[in-house]
Amino acid sequence: MAAYLSHKTPRTGPMAVSSGLLALVGLVSPMLIAFSMMGSDPQLRRDLFKRAFTFNGLSTPYVLTTCFLMLGSILLAQSISLLFGHSPDQFSFAETTSFSFGLFPAWFLLFLAPVFEELAWHTYGTDCLRARFNLLTTSLIFGVFWVIWHMPLAFIKDYYHSNVVVTGWVYSLNFAISLFPFVILMNWLYFKTNRNILVPIIFHITAGLFNELFQTHPDSKVIQTVLLLVLSLYLIHKERLFFFDRAVPGREKA
Repeated sequence: MAAYLSHKTPRTGPMAVSSGLLALVGLVSPMLIAFSMMGSDPQLRRDLFKRAFTFNGLSTPYVLTTCFLMLGSILLAQSISLLFGHSPDQFSFAETTSFSFGLFPAWFLLFLAPVFEELAWHTYGTDCLRARFNLLTTSLIFGVFWVIWHMPLAFIKDYYHSNVVVTGWVYSLNFAISLFPFVILMNWLYFKTNRNILVPIIFHITAGLFNELFQTHPDSKVIQTVLLLVLSLYLIHKERLFFFDRAVPGREKA
């Protein structure tokens, strides 16, 4: 419905408000569902309160990686793209965002969406999968889920994912592929910091923020995906036990 209304003209007044509100409902629904499922379980409630908005489990290397990995990867990708003839203007700050979102400024959504999403994915969703599978399998399953989760956004006019589709199938495919190393790296940081919920929230924010901060060419985002894939494969090889062990690090046994 949000997608349908976003294509109706004029896109002002009640039409824009309705489209924005419906999109917002979709955004917060996983969080509300996760909280409702945890609310009836005292053990899950205690686990949530212990991990939510705390600095426990954080160390300087993981904090720096959480905050600056995505910035470093996009700057390196842009630098590599210069070798293929792309303009150094990519390093200039963007004057506007590459998308719009009815009710809210796009910059506000870059902070709002990760908070709502990670309060679902890393309070309940990821942990449920991790209780049954190793970390790599968990991340791959969730990567598939996240690709499907983002697909409807491609139908909302002027939204980021809709604009990616317009640029061509290569960049649409790149976005889908990029979610897998992103999830692997985010979950690696999440479990390395004793399942601290702040870590995936901040990491998710930096992913959107730094990719909107510069006048990045779409080809540079393809290069960024390759860089993150290489880093993910390196970590999986280097920390095989961490990714393939069925035991859940940072969680007390029931």
